[in-house]
Amino acid sequence: MRKLISLLSIVVSAPLAAQQPDTKPTIPQIAVSAHAEVKVVPDRANIQISVQTRGETAAAAATENARKQKAVIDALRALGIDAKDIATAGYNVYPEQRYEPNKEPVVIGYNVTNTLSVELKSINMVGPAIDAALAKGANMINSLQFFASNTEAARQEAIAIAVRKARSDADAAARAAGGSITGMLEITIGSFYAPPPRPMELKVRGAVAAQAADTPISAGDQSVAVDVTTRWIFAAK
Repeated sequence: MRKLISLLSIVVSAPLAAQQPDTKPTIPQIAVSAHAEVKVVPDRANIQISVQTRGETAAAAATENARKQKAVIDALRALGIDAKDIATAGYNVYPEQRYEPNKEPVVIGYNVTNTLSVELKSINMVGPAIDAALAKGANMINSLQFFASNTEAARQEAIAIAVRKARSDADAAARAAGGSITGMLEITIGSFYAPPPRPMELKVRGAVAAQAADTPISAGDQSVAVDVTTRWIFAAK
């Protein structure tokens, strides 16, 4: 009896499988891609600050450099900048040489450069940080970069704008084809283009730098960009 039931089940299921359609009816559709950008104002910054010193010996130059760099770090900490946001980005010792015709170069001193990377959680801290560092012995501001960490709301706004643009284009295409859009089939949110660090050309060197005060800084704005791909149901009139 068990064998008979098994055979019957096979016979019955085979015709049912054969009744399944091989393909689904094609739905007329319009595919549209769109791109949108939203401006954001950078809210953070990174500064590369260097102290460069010279001495008759490498040890003398390094000692003087350490004294000045400690004063710079103390001044930055006094502004409320966390110790974890102040890091050594480079340290370089190299001889200064005098060259004369037909003679071997002569070492006449040594230069030491100690560079700090300073992360600032507020754009308003950029000017005070530069001024404080220069006042305490820093004599090189190597770079200044702005960052935007507040991009999530801008990304979602860009998505909404891109979808509206895609729908508008789909409506225009449907009308041109003698029909209309009756629904949506799919939205694919593509690449999210976060704004890269925005460098600002800021080279300060020498004793003149120490005389600077109340340095004005303007971060400008950056763009958050999003791509979307959509598919819409098209109905002919």
